[in-house]
Formats: sequence, structure tokens, C-alpha cells
Amino acid sequence: MYEASSSRYQSMTYSHCGGSGLQLPAISLGLWHNFGDTASYENMKQLCFTAFDNGITHFDLANNYGPAPGSAEKNLGILLEEHFKTYRDELIISTKAGYDMWEGPYGNWGSRKYLIASLDQSLRRMGLDYVDIFYHHRMDPDTPLEETMGALAQCVTSGKALYVGLSNYDGETLKKASAILDELHCPFIINQNRYSIFDRSIEENGLKKTAVKLKKGIIAFSPLAQGMLTDRYLNGIPQDSRIMTDGRFLTGSSLTGEKLAQIQKLNEMAKDRGQTLAEMALSWILRDGMVTSVLIGASKPSQILDNIKALANTSFTTDELEQIDNIIKLQ
Repeated sequence: MYEASSSRYQSMTYSHCGGSGLQLPAISLGLWHNFGDTASYENMKQLCFTAFDNGITHFDLANNYGPAPGSAEKNLGILLEEHFKTYRDELIISTKAGYDMWEGPYGNWGSRKYLIASLDQSLRRMGLDYVDIFYHHRMDPDTPLEETMGALAQCVTSGKALYVGLSNYDGETLKKASAILDELHCPFIINQNRYSIFDRSIEENGLKKTAVKLKKGIIAFSPLAQGMLTDRYLNGIPQDSRIMTDGRFLTGSSLTGEKLAQIQKLNEMAKDRGQTLAEMALSWILRDGMVTSVLIGASKPSQILDNIKALANTSFTTDELEQIDNIIKLQ
């Protein structure tokens, strides 16, 4: 039986999620990759053990994470039952619904029918009575926002979720959704969005500023731009890289000569800071205190330990921030 490290809370940083009482670790573990049926169960165990032993209390999923869809939740459920049962009250488990999950008109988007059915399925797969955070996974232009937010509120009042969140929303829609959830007295506390040195969408669409103004947390996914903000592609595309072996989320066409030159310049800057490129990329996201937590993915435990090192230096000078912007040609 797994026994967690007695020192697991000594070095991790925790921050309140917006204006709520819930604290999240600065680094959280995402189960988007490497927890599906094609992955090694032994490796999944070691990833979760390493994360929790180092204070990473938050495991993030979605109904469709796999492959196959649902398998990441199923595999986490096995892990929870076999190894983390006594630690459930020390864990923050989140899941989402919003993307295509099953056939027919009721397995996608943001209807009350879909969201509530999906959460019921997720709870069965994970063997849980409730999740800590349940997200709507993407904006739905064809369903009234009141219906989607009402479904989230019902998930809380029914005891199936403690808090709710929104993922892949923009600032204007966040503002409208938040007002509805406030009227419903629903504990909406967090936004999950893609954010990295290379992807500033939440700065451009108002999400980041609006979340801070409304006192809502932000958790950033794809902080390393699918591996581009690591040393993985400094010298081109390795044969065993995700580009070559998967290609669903990062393709060879993404790694242009210009992009490679930017990665190399960022890597040199990271060296000057005494960090790896990945460490600098993660610390950049946490630089201003506006992002509550950064979601990392990992294929081996050592990557988790390496990523945690980013917390040693999350401060940037004005010159350093301008240099990063200049490298990626924002200025």
C-alpha cells in the first residue's frame, strides 16, 4: 500500500483560488496525456505518487481524456481505490464536460442533459461520490448560457461537485456567466485556459483581466506549448517526440525555422537566469500572481520534479519580460 511522504507539504506553494477559500498548489497535474488505455499503469502510479509526495494535491481530468475517451478517469479511479483512498480529503479532483463524448445529440456541448449525464458517468468511472471542481469545457453558441450555468449550479446543489469552473471561455462570456452563477449562489471559482509564452490568448480576449477583476482563479494548461518550450526541440524534431508519435495536438508544421530560432533564444535567456527553458516558461506564467496554478503533463516522474524547480524563481525584471516579448516579436 502506498504511503505518502510525510514532508509532502513542506516545499509546495499554495494560493487561494480567486476570492474563494480553496487553495491550489502552484503546480497541478493534468491527466490529458499518459493516462489512457495505451499508457502503462505502473507509470501512471509513479506519476501520481511523485506528484502527491511533492505537494501536488490537484489532479485534473475531463470526461474525454484518453485514449479511449473516459479511460483517464477510469484509470484514476483504479488508482484512487488501490492507493489514494485514505488521502481523498487531501486531493482536489476536477473533471469537465463540453466536447464530444458519445454519439447522438446529447453527448456534446453545453445542454443540461449532457452536463449532468456526463458528470454522473465521470463519477462512476472514478468511483467517487463527488468531484471537487466540475467545469464546462468550452463555450456553446447554441445553448442559452442560463441553461449551461443552471446545470453547473444543479451539480453543486445535488452534492456531485463542490465548486464549478469554466474552461476555454473568453472575458466577455466569463463576465456574463459569472453574473448568472452569482444569482444562483453557485461557487464558481476558477477558469481553465491555454496560456504560455507563445499563446497569449487570455490576455488578448480579456479573460485574464476579467477573472482577476471578478476575483476568480485561473489555471493554465499547455504552459510548455506541447513541449516546444522545453529542450525537446532545440535541435530539430526527435524521432520519439510527440510530433512524430502522436501529431494530434502538435504537428511538424508548427515547428517552423522562425519558431525554432525563438525557442533557441528563449533557451539562452533561461540559462542566464539559471533555469531550464521549461522552468522559465512555467515561472513566467506565475510571474504576476494572477494565475493560481499551472497544469503540467508528464510522461515520467522526473519531469514532475524538474517542473517543480520553476517555483524557486518566479520573479522577472521589466527588461527580462520585454526581452521575452521581443524574442517572440510581440513588440
